[in-house]
Parts: sequence; structure tokens; C-alpha cells
Amino acid sequence: MTYSLDETLSVEVAQQIKSKAKTPFENAHRAALATDGATYVQGFAILAGKSAKIIEHGWIEVGDRVIDPTFPYLNKSAKDVHYFGAQRLSVKQLKAAIEEAQEDYPEDPPLPVYGSQPYEYYGDVMLGGKEYMEAYTLAQATLKAL
Repeated sequence: MTYSLDETLSVEVAQQIKSKAKTPFENAHRAALATDGATYVQGFAILAGKSAKIIEHGWIEVGDRVIDPTFPYLNKSAKDVHYFGAQRLSVKQLKAAIEEAQEDYPEDPPLPVYGSQPYEYYGDVMLGGKEYMEAYTLAQATLKAL
């Protein structure tokens, strides 16, 4: 399924939750809690342009729309940001994963939520299973095509 960035709603949600630069997972978490019908998503984004790169990222999806509360800080136009979801969690699943992470690893931040085992590293630090490999591989192929 192809998802498109809703630039207007991304900016509105960012303002509503008072999002911060360089905290995409926390921003997506707060956005998921504040948005009816939201699904929290972790994966990768391509920031296209002269120095195009793949970043680990978090956002929410509502229907077939991407709402990215970190978008205002990316300094890109909507057409220059491409999303590759690896893990999708309902708000209920997200709350449970955060609670479990806080109990098991109280000294570590609970986000991002790790994917399924066995874990592999993608990007610099993101851990995930097969679905992360698929999203990262697709992002790499897309980056080459750009």
C-alpha cells in the first residue's frame, strides 16, 4: 500500500503536541495518543535532495495518510520525504510495549520499540527483524533510484 504525506495535518499535529526536532519516535508516540484512528509506525525515511540519506524515523498513519509530527523540522518539501514502514502498532500495542520496556529496562528510553527477534541492526542503531530488513532494503533501492 502506498502512503502519502499529509503536509498540512503533519504541521497541525506537530503544533498540537508541541513536537521537538530530532525526537521522531517520541513525537510519533504523542501524535498517536492525540489522533483518533492512528497507527504508530517505525521505519525509515529518505530525505531526498543534494545530500540524500536514509534516517531511522517514526510517524503515524491514519488510513492511507502519513502524518509526520517531525516533518516541520526536516526542512524538506513533502515530495522530498519518502517513508518505509517496518513496524506498525496500534495505540494499545504501543502503550503495552512502552510499559514493558520501562519495566524491563528502566534506565533506557522506551522508544523506539524493538521489532521482532532475531534482531539485526539497520541504519546506525535500529533493531528489528525481517520487516526492518525489507523496509531498509526498499529504502536503499529507492535512494539509489533517486
